[in-house]
Amino acid sequence: MSKLVHPHGGGSLKPLLLEGAALKAELARAQALPRLRVSSREKGDLIMLGIGGFTPLDGFMTHADWQGVCDGYRMASGLFWPIPITLSADKAAAAGINTGSELALVDPDSDAILATMKVTEKYVIDKAHECMSVFRTADAEHPGVKMVLAQGEFNLAGPVKVLSDGGFKERYGALFMTPAETRAEFERLGWSKVAAFQTRNPMHRSHEYLAKVAIETCDGVLVHSLLGALKPGDIPADVRTHAISSLMDKYFVKNTVVQAGYPLDMRYAGPREALLHALFRQNYGCSHQIVGRDHAGVGSYYGPFDAHHIFDQIPQGSLETQPLKIDWTFWCYQCGGMASARTCPHDEKDRLNVSGTKLRKWLSEGSPVPAEFSRPEVLAILREYYATLEAHEKVEVKLAGHSAR
Repeated sequence: MSKLVHPHGGGSLKPLLLEGAALKAELARAQALPRLRVSSREKGDLIMLGIGGFTPLDGFMTHADWQGVCDGYRMASGLFWPIPITLSADKAAAAGINTGSELALVDPDSDAILATMKVTEKYVIDKAHECMSVFRTADAEHPGVKMVLAQGEFNLAGPVKVLSDGGFKERYGALFMTPAETRAEFERLGWSKVAAFQTRNPMHRSHEYLAKVAIETCDGVLVHSLLGALKPGDIPADVRTHAISSLMDKYFVKNTVVQAGYPLDMRYAGPREALLHALFRQNYGCSHQIVGRDHAGVGSYYGPFDAHHIFDQIPQGSLETQPLKIDWTFWCYQCGGMASARTCPHDEKDRLNVSGTKLRKWLSEGSPVPAEFSRPEVLAILREYYATLEAHEKVEVKLAGHSAR
């Protein structure tokens, strides 16, 4: 009997990815279906449906689900869900799609069929309403708002049969773990109390501190790296996960941390995305979600601890996975180590605030990085990446100069 938290919804994991003879037969049948190319964000959602990360969903949401999630965190069935999981089509494509019809959903970067879908509903949404509900803004400069505004005019609802992992396993190998695989690994390690650490950045000293605080009270930590699309300027997943591996090997006790990746794009929805992270981490077997400063935020759209507060605002019992709320963290020269606003009594002038944004700026400019900010092994990997990036940019500038002549 597993001691891990139950999958969301209280039942078993519900992966929608077909296997064996069923996969072969559905792939053959899909060749004759009308095709709809999905967006990058929709591809990530499809793969999560396929591997069981979005248990217990069986496909894309109806209008009633969309409305309920936007307005009250509840699908029409009453299931707690914080962000709409929807599929869109532009006016021209939607005109040829009728309720009851079937579609082959195609990878945005190739002609590969990712899934088949039976369309049960075709509907129009108020995009501004979704943006205000989910992102707390309709500002088109917000990257998540930009994604919603770029969607087609119509949403399509219906169950899906997923036929591919979208190439994530081929690209990332053992790093790409399904919820069933992380659960099996936690049980192999004898863990029952597991904290998830969400990251789209390399782990600097502040992240290391957060993970180690969690290890003090839990059996272990899942360092869960986003493998989908990011905004320009963010560090690619292969570089980031390499840096994290170097940190884990040298600065963590063996068998206290597992690194894995998941296939979603960032939505940058701040508090709502913190809830979604906790929800699918429950499916991955995590009892806790580390929530630090400005979790899943971007720019100044959210307060630094809005993602803490939202867990107190949702109905009790919505999630088994609970937040592990940690205050603002920094290096304190008086304390002589990492600390938080709850543990350090010293002034701001004694503190070095640590952030991924600041680190990316220093590295991109070739500026020195304080030893208190990041481990040398991590910095070496990141400096190599930025040097390669700079060399590539110089070649592009040189080529552009030649073509302009």
